[in-house]
This record gives sequence, C-alpha cells and structure tokens, in this order.
Amino acid sequence: MNKLKIPHDAFVFVGDGRKAIFLRNEGDEKFPNLKTEQVFEDENNPPTREQGTDRPGHLGKAMGSGRRSAVEPADWHDLNEHRFAKTVAAAMERVMRERKVPALVIVAPPRTLADLRSALHADVAARVIAEVNKDLTRHPVGDIEKHLTGG
Repeated sequence: MNKLKIPHDAFVFVGDGRKAIFLRNEGDEKFPNLKTEQVFEDENNPPTREQGTDRPGHLGKAMGSGRRSAVEPADWHDLNEHRFAKTVAAAMERVMRERKVPALVIVAPPRTLADLRSALHADVAARVIAEVNKDLTRHPVGDIEKHLTGG
C-alpha cells in the first residue's frame, strides 16, 4: 500500500461488524501518532445458530403448484452486524461534528465499508480522505499505524 498521509487531528476508523476503534492522529502527515479515542464492541451478537431457534418457515402451495416453498431463515448475526455499523456511523458523525474533525480514514472489510458508506451523512462522507479495504480490527494500534503509513 502507498504511504497514506493522515493530517493532524484526523480520525481513523478501524472496524468490522462487531468492533470499532476511533483513532486520532496526534502527530502530523510526516510523523503520524495514532491514539485510541474510543472503542465500541457489540458483545450481544452471538453466532446465528445461538440466536435463532425456529426451523425455516414454509409458504403455502402456490397457485397451480402442488409444492410448498421454504423460506430462508434470518441470519441474525449478519443483521446485527449491519445494525452495529449504522450505530457506530452515527457515533462517528457525532464525534466528527463536535470535535470539528478535518478528515477521516476508514479501515474495514468490504461489507462494513458498504454499510458505513450508506449510513454516513453527506457532510461527514465528504471528509473521508481514504478507504482501506482490510480488517485490522484485532491488530494493535502500532501495527495499524505502520500498515496505513507504510512505516
């Protein structure tokens, strides 16, 4: 990856569907120094097998057909990950507006990136200077910094 220039006081959002970390660059573009500002974890999202208890439903016989159709079961874990992304997007917007954050870097796997893109308000989305399609959520802050800045 090319060296990413992260301005002073810019935020770096690192997250997936279960955990989100807000980092702030206390350094400058040349010498970034990412510090943890806030951490969100969705501890109430066990795997779907632990959330759903019903067997898949069935639809009645279709007109002229003697067959019944199965209904796809809900993926509760997946639904909660989408909800979590919307929740942290709202929190990120609040922080960015309150602190007048000049720029935002988003680091997340593809699905979470898509959820965040659709959830962010236009004025916050306009401050996104980079999107990194990676899951670095479980990495230490120092490793995240090195990955983003090529250091």
